[in-house]
Amino acid sequence: MSVRIGIVGGSGLYNMKALEERREVQVETPWGAPSDSFVVGKIAGREVAFLARHGRGHRISPSNLPFRANIHGFKQLGVEWLLSFSAVGSLKEELEPLHFVIPDQFFDRTKGRPSTFFDEDVVAHVGFAHPVCSLLGDIAARASRRVGVTVHRGGTYCCMEGPQFSTLAESNFHRTCGFDVIGMTNLQEAKLAREAEMSYSTVAMVTDYDCWHEEHDAVTVEQIIEYLTKNAANAEAAAIEAVKNIPEGPSPHANALKNAIITDRSLISDHSKKKYSLLMGKYL
Repeated sequence: MSVRIGIVGGSGLYNMKALEERREVQVETPWGAPSDSFVVGKIAGREVAFLARHGRGHRISPSNLPFRANIHGFKQLGVEWLLSFSAVGSLKEELEPLHFVIPDQFFDRTKGRPSTFFDEDVVAHVGFAHPVCSLLGDIAARASRRVGVTVHRGGTYCCMEGPQFSTLAESNFHRTCGFDVIGMTNLQEAKLAREAEMSYSTVAMVTDYDCWHEEHDAVTVEQIIEYLTKNAANAEAAAIEAVKNIPEGPSPHANALKNAIITDRSLISDHSKKKYSLLMGKYL
């Protein structure tokens, strides 16, 4: 099977109604099972794989997400272009609820989550100065505008641990750092997608002003769910438009591991060669 386009659905986006000829695909990975079954189907005649990041019914907390299994599962399906939709809080006045932000940078405020596939026998240092595929980010921004969403291109996504929302002190600190939005999931996805030699871009869907805003001094689940529902419809429309415009050719990051593997090949065990075969087999 080779499905070149993947979509990760975040909070509120647990299904893609637009998928035609859909079928569910379950995969197993060296890091266990993904968050849910992949739903594979067609959008505008193109094969697409969809995964609900938190599982259908929102069953998995950000800290417990099987990030490696999720990205490896997409890789098994043949995905080269991965578009991720995520609910975020805004750290700037102009980034209003129901706006979309296509960030080009991430800042890690998580606490020891697995962020690499290479956890035994192999050391690989991929370049990550520019963690978002600019080509895919531009496609996502244009697609969002075409369906009537207010879009901001560029900025920094601060990835916090959660699942609690920010304290006021944290929120104000993140604002002084110049960060634009805050979420709980996308940094690990971006790192692993780069190791998997995929193009990756986030569509950050603003649901609230975190807790720094004097008129929004507390984030409530009720408030977020209201905006999640509205954002989900916009997200699906934007995803359909983006899929139509993703290139037929290979990802610009298709050789991200080529010069990244530092380990002496003769010291890599047969077990690890098998474990990492999908990711780095072509370089062994």
